[in-house]
Amino acid sequence: MIPLSVPVLKGNEKNYMDDAICNGWVSTAGSYVTRFEKEMADYLKVPATAALQSGTAALHLSMLLSGIERNQEVIVPTLTFIAAINPIAYLGAHPVFMDCDDTLNLDCVKLSEFLKSECEKTKEGLLNRSSGRIIKAVLVVHVFGNMADMETLLRLCSQYDLKLIEDATEALGTRYTKGSLKGKFAGTIGDFGAYSFNGNKIITTGGGGMITARRDEDLIKAVYLSAQAKDDPFSYVHNEIGYNYRMTNIQAALGVGQLECLEDYIDRKTYNYNYYKSILKDWTDVSLLPFCERARNNHWFYSLLLNSKSLDRDTLMSHLRESGIEVRPVWKLNHTQVMYQNCQTYRIEKAPFYQSHIINLPCSVNLCEADMDFVANALKPV
Repeated sequence: MIPLSVPVLKGNEKNYMDDAICNGWVSTAGSYVTRFEKEMADYLKVPATAALQSGTAALHLSMLLSGIERNQEVIVPTLTFIAAINPIAYLGAHPVFMDCDDTLNLDCVKLSEFLKSECEKTKEGLLNRSSGRIIKAVLVVHVFGNMADMETLLRLCSQYDLKLIEDATEALGTRYTKGSLKGKFAGTIGDFGAYSFNGNKIITTGGGGMITARRDEDLIKAVYLSAQAKDDPFSYVHNEIGYNYRMTNIQAALGVGQLECLEDYIDRKTYNYNYYKSILKDWTDVSLLPFCERARNNHWFYSLLLNSKSLDRDTLMSHLRESGIEVRPVWKLNHTQVMYQNCQTYRIEKAPFYQSHIINLPCSVNLCEADMDFVANALKPV
């Protein structure tokens, strides 16, 4: 079996974890948590980061600190993993679902149309005329590590006084190489950024996440809330509702070792993407979706587009699995999930097509050319 995406532990991970265990620091306190936060901040070129339990925790705190309240709204893409949407419901707020563009990221043209034609500025904030609710924020996801149109999103959020939250859980290492945001990493451009270190991400801590914030005071507050909002830890005084969201020292030790390998992993994933692309370049029935040309993308996941009407996604996936190749479909669109079927949508036209015409191919860092040749050979009968 050629797996879809598995972690690769080839550096100092074991040495650092053994050190943490030998010193007895295995919970949410310890030097590796601080070190991981500092080294990640240095990598991302931001003042600081906060290491958390998961990417979902980072998104939840981002929304909480954005001031999103019950019965307010957040504009979100429908084509993304549901973990990006659920924290909105945690707060008693409501998602408004937007279509994707041809990069699979949030469609900024339709977003602009929606804000202009369906909303109006009021003293309380941006009013959604249809629902009568205040829209507080836009959540953008850098799908599969592909940089979204952050220049347009920054302009729109500034124009309409909306918070901009980046779900960069799939995009660690993706950065602009052209334009006004040259050098900026995904997750460091909006008001808040969220990263994930789940087992299938480009680097992993087994589970875990990280948050960035434009304002120092927001990051300080995120750390405070993530550690049960302790105002006096000796007397157990808590003046706000907090959360058990801090990363453990064991996880952070693993993360420090993984971070040392990140650039090598991005190079390998980029090489493998281009190798797949070279194999498929003359094929007409299938093709690989491109990545943003204005950015150095981390190429986390590869998207195979089925161009032929004769190809059925599920039939092709079954054929590949029977051949010993693990693949997966794009997520079920979130506006069709049971919990969100009654939420507002706006001109969702491209997302259903891509949801039914894309499969993700094996993309692990340790994938070799022989593996990719095997995948291509399995695709030939289709």
